[in-house]
Amino acid sequence: MKEQFKKFLNEEQDPKAIEKITSKLNDLMMRGEEVGYIAVQKKPAITVFPDSIVLTNKRIIICKPKNLGLSMDFTDYTWDDIVGTFVKENILGSEFSFSTKTDIQVSIDYIPKIQARKIFTYAKEQLDLLKNPVVATPVAETIQTEEVEVEEEIEEIETEEVTSFAEIMPATTPSFTETFEPIQPQAPTGDRKLSELSKEELFDKLQNYKKLLDNGLIMQGEYDTFKKEILSYM
Repeated sequence: MKEQFKKFLNEEQDPKAIEKITSKLNDLMMRGEEVGYIAVQKKPAITVFPDSIVLTNKRIIICKPKNLGLSMDFTDYTWDDIVGTFVKENILGSEFSFSTKTDIQVSIDYIPKIQARKIFTYAKEQLDLLKNPVVATPVAETIQTEEVEVEEEIEEIETEEVTSFAEIMPATTPSFTETFEPIQPQAPTGDRKLSELSKEELFDKLQNYKKLLDNGLIMQGEYDTFKKEILSYM
């Protein structure tokens, strides 16, 4: 916890004050809360126990030591309760102040100018986030949409395959006067023996049997028999 607060020692913050605040904040932080900046008073006279102001992504915390630094008072104000923040630069440091919806005015003086500018900028950013919250893109919804598109592509491919088979074996609507004889598959031997056929011819013959099977003109067992016999010559 202390390591992450070392970055706040670059703008004239009192290291002892930062260390003392760090030890206390460890027990005060809420879930998901992160410290954005810490500013420490720097009065002209030597101040053993300066006041500090901590800005997190959820609230402003005013830290005031008491009892010779043995204890500390913490007063916090959530961002949705703050109306506005102000900075007034003086000769000896700056004064940072803010007002709440309940008309409470809170200010801390003798903040080094660079620290005052940093907390003012951070405060403005947090208030802007409340007015214009960032809406996250629903990732799950995007993934679901992509899955639907993939399913539609698969359905289109399947439809194209069925259509191509329909073109090979077009279905006709029989009239009541027409008579049909069942199509008899050609015997695998035919006029030419399988041993006399080339690999290309054997492959074409196997393809024809597959089309007959797909169109329900031969049984699976018949197709398996033809397939086994043709593959034995390939």
